[in-house]
Amino acid sequence: MAGAAAPKRQDTRKFFENLSGAGKSIAVLTSGGDAQGMNAAVRAVVRMGIYVGAKVYFIHEGYQGMVDGGDNIKEATWESVSSMLQVGGTVIGSARCKEFRTHEGRLKAAHNLVQRSITNLCVIGGDGSLTGANLFREEWSGLLSELVQQGLIDEEAAQKNSELHIVGMVGSIDNDFCGTDMTIGTDSALHRIIEVVDAIMTTAQSHQRTFVLEVMGRHCGYLAMVSALACGADWVFIPEMPPEDGWEDSMCQKLSESRSRGSRLNIIIVAEGAIDRQGQPITSDFVKDLVIRCLGFDTRVTILGHVQRGGTPSAFDRILASRMGVEAVLALLEASANTPACVVSLVGNQAVRLPLMECVQMTQEVQKAMDEKKFDEAVRLRGRSFENNLSTYRLLSYRKADSELPNSTFNVAVMNVGAPAAGMNAAVRSAVRVGITEGHKMFAVSDGFEGFYKGQIKEIKWGDVGGWTGQGGSLLGTKRTLPGKHLEKIAEQIRIHNINALLVIGGFEAFESLLQLYEARADYEEFCIPMCMLPATISNNVPGTDLSIGADTSLNAIVETCDRIKQSASGTKRRVFIIETMGGYCGYLATVGGLAAGADTVYIYEEPFDIRDLQANVEHLTQKMKTSIQRGLVLRNENCNENFTTDFVYQLYTEEGRGVFDCRKNILGHMQQGGAPSPFDRNFGTKVAAKAIQWITRTLKESYKGGRVFANSEDTACLLGMRRRALVFQPVSQLRDETDFVHRIPKEQWWLKLRPLMKILAKYKTSYDVSDSGQLEHVSRIRPKETKTSAAI
Repeated sequence: MAGAAAPKRQDTRKFFENLSGAGKSIAVLTSGGDAQGMNAAVRAVVRMGIYVGAKVYFIHEGYQGMVDGGDNIKEATWESVSSMLQVGGTVIGSARCKEFRTHEGRLKAAHNLVQRSITNLCVIGGDGSLTGANLFREEWSGLLSELVQQGLIDEEAAQKNSELHIVGMVGSIDNDFCGTDMTIGTDSALHRIIEVVDAIMTTAQSHQRTFVLEVMGRHCGYLAMVSALACGADWVFIPEMPPEDGWEDSMCQKLSESRSRGSRLNIIIVAEGAIDRQGQPITSDFVKDLVIRCLGFDTRVTILGHVQRGGTPSAFDRILASRMGVEAVLALLEASANTPACVVSLVGNQAVRLPLMECVQMTQEVQKAMDEKKFDEAVRLRGRSFENNLSTYRLLSYRKADSELPNSTFNVAVMNVGAPAAGMNAAVRSAVRVGITEGHKMFAVSDGFEGFYKGQIKEIKWGDVGGWTGQGGSLLGTKRTLPGKHLEKIAEQIRIHNINALLVIGGFEAFESLLQLYEARADYEEFCIPMCMLPATISNNVPGTDLSIGADTSLNAIVETCDRIKQSASGTKRRVFIIETMGGYCGYLATVGGLAAGADTVYIYEEPFDIRDLQANVEHLTQKMKTSIQRGLVLRNENCNENFTTDFVYQLYTEEGRGVFDCRKNILGHMQQGGAPSPFDRNFGTKVAAKAIQWITRTLKESYKGGRVFANSEDTACLLGMRRRALVFQPVSQLRDETDFVHRIPKEQWWLKLRPLMKILAKYKTSYDVSDSGQLEHVSRIRPKETKTSAAI
């Protein structure tokens, strides 16, 4: 990490150096049901709090500890949150507390806080916990007056602690809180579910069985919905959208159709709160008995239960929780007497602050809509991300009869280009099925552009992509070959197969390929067709998108390995690990992996460093190792510097750390590219591919004139990327200027903003640009309209 500060530019960014926590006390508690990632949030609050000069306290056992006081409220130190990042659940404990619901209980809690001058609370929990915190805040001045009257505190103490500030973070595996895209723990719970589904699929396949899986979600169907999307389940039951009356027959018909098409198994997912249109529960046993009665299939039930709450947090949850924890401290420092209690959350890829009670009200309205059987309203209130998941699932899961399909005469080709990335197959499956639903004839191109010019192109049907979502790598086959040298032959193949549109799924090579085809339109009319690219690469180095398919799976592989490597040293003396990650010249995997694994230093190409920085980093680690901290982690991107190689860094640390710590080095290599895709990559790949095909259909209709397709404007050769809060179609010709082609990276990369955050959590002094931190917004009910080029995530 570069120690030298960059020269200060005159700019409008505000830095939080002027936000001081001196003289303030912040307390952090976890409450309600536990969720993986809560510890990462606690760690971030403690370290950021100490960093800005505040005193930070743990409140153990949730609100119960606040009411009981005593040893339950302890001051936290930097070391006290060391190595809790990878632990599931909550280390500071959580409890359901009846006493806090009473006035007396809250009076005791207020007394305990005032005694320690704590007037800033960071609450990590579900909507119940957050509503409780808000009530506590509303009563605060009344509670203080009572304490003064009872002689328990003096007037001065009441004056000094007159305002209570509250910031919430939502920790709940159900993702049932309105206003946030993802709550802490949801992604990890999906990991547990998908691990189980993948395991069950192999045994179901062997015995031709039907499995009914019950997942958590008493009032919210998010886990059921997304896991059904991610594993291609045959049927899903969720509380927000009960099946139409007479669903029993249509479900059994669908299951038997899929068997008759050659499938050897069926998966049905049931949320524990699933109901029918009359509000009667639909249980997993009821579904099982129905299948046995109607179809005679060998059917089993698996109830996942508390497995979903357990295990280590996924990379996504650690990053989400760390970003939110830092954001929560900033929100507390900026709070004034008249700012409402807020929750910090993520919308798309952007940190936001929302008024706590607005979110709670909206969450309660969902339940009300469900009680009143206004199911469409309930889905709408859940938010855009939920709505999108539901509509994508509907598009993909049910094959219409040929007579019901729109009559299109278009042929659409799908291909993979570049290195394989987990989630590519989920995208291909989604594209093929949505394309068929839209009435197109879908063609698969094998082995990238090499296969294209050799004519390895054949029609691909609905059933051909069954079971593809969970497969890693690229089943179509992929090559790095660019089309530039074979334009003549590729144009000929487009003519032979009469291809009217092209969907390319891949990394930086796919971007370059699309540019070459776009530029060749002047010479070859064959390329005047709608072309769309989906970014899929573990390196996440494609311009025009914040995230790429495959990067999340790779991050999880890195984080899991770092956890294991750190653990390998437990019980030995102090040790530092130097770990090399992939990514070409792009430091995304190293930086974000470092944030999720709790690295001390991360070396990347985008942030140049010299020998002085290396020396400062070694000294910094040596100081740390003299405390109770036992292990250090240093990540190095493979191309960060041609002379400071992994060996060089390893030897430097070994020599300089002699007598304090010893070193080991690891090169992670191709394990970062393999493995089954993570739930996020399956879901992301599925959703973006569906959006891309819908764009292709629209563009085909618009460019069909005089009996043929002719598309030569720049907005008919696009990349579909995720930008902050939306999915955006961007002409590749416009992205050319945003790209450094020599190093194969975008010129501007959003994740560089996360580097100061990582440095702060590793105890470095740094300047942190807070101009991008969340401003207080309101929960919007009116949706911005989706346009031709932009859609919700």
